[in-house]
Amino acid sequence: MNINSNLGSLAFLQNAGGGLIGLLPFILIFVIFYFLLIRPQQRKQRLAQQEREALLKALKPGDKVITTGGIYGTIVAVRDKDDTVQLRIAQSVSVEAERSAIARLQTSDKEVEASK
Repeated sequence: MNINSNLGSLAFLQNAGGGLIGLLPFILIFVIFYFLLIRPQQRKQRLAQQEREALLKALKPGDKVITTGGIYGTIVAVRDKDDTVQLRIAQSVSVEAERSAIARLQTSDKEVEASK
């Protein structure tokens, strides 16, 4: 009986090795996807986040901006203490918004044509 149990365990080891070899193509595909798709996308996201943080830190009075809600305005004041900006959206209308609500700087048509 002892001999039969040893033979049974050897057959189990052969099947386990075959299973690992069967998974090898999937592991290789994952490694390829990681280096070709996932890693470059993470780099792009990290770079975009750094650019956005730099934009938000560089805001100053007089900058023309667009908020994430689509409101066009000019920065009147920047309050570092509570991380807000005061925007003038019309001649006598100003609102206070979170600094993170600024989507981008407003560009003029001349700047867009010059960059082409």
